[in-house]
Amino acid sequence: MKTVVVIGGGASGMMAALTAAEDKNNRVILLERQQRVGRKLTATGNGRCNLTNVGAAAENYYGEQADFALNALEKFSPEKVLEYFRGLGLVTVTEYGGRVYPLSNSANSVVDVLRFALERSGVELRAAEPARELLKRGEGFLIRTDEAEISADYVIVACGGAAGAKLGGVMDGYDLLKNLGHKRTSLHPALVQLVCDPTYPRALKGIRAQAKLRYVCGGEELASSEGELQFIESGLSGPAAFDVSRAVSLNGQGEIHIDFLGELSNKEMLSLLKKRAEDMPEMSAEDILTGVVHNRLGKMLVKYSEIGGGRKLRELREKDFEALLNACRDFVITAKGVEGFDCAQVTAGGIKTTGVNPETMESWFVPHLFICGELLDVDADCGGYNLQWAWASGRLAGRLGK
Repeated sequence: MKTVVVIGGGASGMMAALTAAEDKNNRVILLERQQRVGRKLTATGNGRCNLTNVGAAAENYYGEQADFALNALEKFSPEKVLEYFRGLGLVTVTEYGGRVYPLSNSANSVVDVLRFALERSGVELRAAEPARELLKRGEGFLIRTDEAEISADYVIVACGGAAGAKLGGVMDGYDLLKNLGHKRTSLHPALVQLVCDPTYPRALKGIRAQAKLRYVCGGEELASSEGELQFIESGLSGPAAFDVSRAVSLNGQGEIHIDFLGELSNKEMLSLLKKRAEDMPEMSAEDILTGVVHNRLGKMLVKYSEIGGGRKLRELREKDFEALLNACRDFVITAKGVEGFDCAQVTAGGIKTTGVNPETMESWFVPHLFICGELLDVDADCGGYNLQWAWASGRLAGRLGK
C-alpha cells in the first residue's frame, strides 16, 4: 500500500485525489486548509461554475512555456471532462462561446458531486489542516501539519495560486515547493477588474453592454476581447474586461478602446442616425442613440462625441454623424492598472514549468513529487478554460506517472 498525500482541496486537488484513489493500492490523504473543499469553485461563473469550455485550445493558454498545457489538455479533453462529470451524476448545459455550466445553475452542484465521489472513493479528507512543511525523506516525504506528521510515498501539490485570497488563495504552494528547489515566476492578478480613469465609468456605473475591447499600450495593441462589459465604480468589469486584464496587469497603464456596435457596419450605423434625424427632426440630440445602446450610455456617447446634446437632430451635419459613429466605434478610456489578488479569479505566473514534466506533472528533479493546477505558470482566458486546466492537470498528476 502506497500513501499519496494531495495538498489542496480545490478543483485540481480533488481531481488528483480521485484519480489516485482509482488505484486501490493507494491510500490517499487530501489536506485542505479551509473548513471545506472546493470553496473557490463555488464562486466561479458568478456562482454558477463555468466548469469547462468545449472549444479549449492552445491559443487560450498563457505562461513562459505556452505549449506546456497541451499534453494534459489532450489527455483529458473537455469532452472527457464532461463524460467524467456525467459519471458522477452532474447534468450540464453548454451555452454561448462553448461555456459549460451545471444545469442546476449552482456551483454547489459541482462541489457536491466531487465531495460525494471523494467519500465513495475512500479518500481521507482532512479539512482545516494545512500543510506547514514539506520535506524529502529518503525515497518519500514528510508533511507536517498543525495536527500531525504524515509520511508519504507520493505527494501532489495542488494548493492553487495567490488569487482570491478571501476564498482561499494563498502562497502556501510556492513556499512548500521553494524548499524543494522549485522556482516561480513573478505573480500578477488576472481575470480581474480594470482600474480606470473614473470620469466615464463612475457616471455609467451598473450599465452592461456587449462590446469589443482593445488594450493599447505604448502605441501597440497588446490584447483584445469581445463579450459582456460592465461599468463599475473603479473602472470596467465583465468577461470582456477580464480577458484583457492579464495584459494590463503585466504591462500597466494604457488605453482601452471600446466598440459598442458589434457587427453593425459603419454604413448601416450612419444610415440609422440620419434616418432618425429625418424622421424626428425635433428630437434632442442626446437621445439619438436610443435603441442602439443603453439610454444612459447613449447620452454619455453623445457627450463624448462633443456634438452638443442640447441641439435638435435637424441641426446635425455630416461631421456630427461621423463624430457619433466614432464615439460608438472607438470609445477610449484610460486603464491605470487592475484590482489586486483579492479580486482576481486567477493568478498569472507561478511555479516554473521548466521544472515539471508535461507528460506526467512530475517534478524533473524530485521523484514522486507532482504539481498541478493554478500553482503552475499556466493561466487562461475567461470562459471555463482555467477550470479545464485544473481538471486536466489534476487528472494527469493523479495518475502518478503511470
